[in-house]
Order: sequence, then structure tokens, then C-alpha cells
Amino acid sequence: MIEKENFWKSKTLKQMTNDEWESLCDGCGKCCLHKLEDIDTGEISVSNVSCMYLDLKTCGCMDYKHRHKNVKDCIKLTPETIDKINWLPNTCSYKLVLNNDDLPDWHHLVSGDKNTIHERGMSVKNFSINEKDIRDVNEYILDWFNNNGSLF
Repeated sequence: MIEKENFWKSKTLKQMTNDEWESLCDGCGKCCLHKLEDIDTGEISVSNVSCMYLDLKTCGCMDYKHRHKNVKDCIKLTPETIDKINWLPNTCSYKLVLNNDDLPDWHHLVSGDKNTIHERGMSVKNFSINEKDIRDVNEYILDWFNNNGSLF
């Protein structure tokens, strides 16, 4: 149970309870898209190909509890890792709170509705394709992706 309304404004990421931390995720699914890193330049390329465990209708993980066991390179977001992960979108709620920015009006903690993010087109719903349905992720690289983390 979330202890306090607008907890993200009064607490740091490290001060949040596990329930608060989990509820902060906006459910966009952008972190579940495949990314490729150029070994020479370190440049990150993002595709619209999602992890096989991403539910493309809800943008939630279909096996969240076991995601790190199922997918060895699934990144665990923690208060200590958020600022080190350079491919998270600028809209990521964890990044916003880390930088003392407000959550957007489409975030479910603000709007009161988990579907607002999808209605506003801020998730990968109706945009991504499951990795099981493709042969080569390189064919799905988004050339308009901004390395500053702006997916949309």
C-alpha cells in the first residue's frame, strides 16, 4: 500500500518503500526494447523490438517476478543504477524523480488511471514487435532515436 500521496515529491528514490518504488514505474515498456551498443563508439541504438516477456497490450512484464532469471541481461533498476543507465528515456519516472522533476500528467500516479499513458501514446503499446516475431533486430533500429533518451 502506498503510504503517502505524492510521495515522489517528498522522498528520494532511496527513501521509498518497495511498494512506492514499484508504483513509480509508469509502465511505458521503453526499457524492455532491445538496444544495441556500438562497441567502438559506445553509441546506443534502440529498436522497436521488445523482450519476449513484454505483454504488448499492457506493456507489463508477463513474468516480472522471474524476469532476471528468464532474461540474463534484463537490467534491474535501483536508486544506485538509475543515473548510470544512459539509455533510459527522459520520460522515465525514475529519472524524473532523481532529477527533482514533476511526473507528467499522463503518469498513473497523477492521472489516477494506468491507461492514460497508452491513450497519450507515451508507451510502446501499438508500436513494438515481440522478439519472437522477427529474425534480425538490426532491421528494426529506430534511426530517429535521440541518444539523450527521448524515444518519443
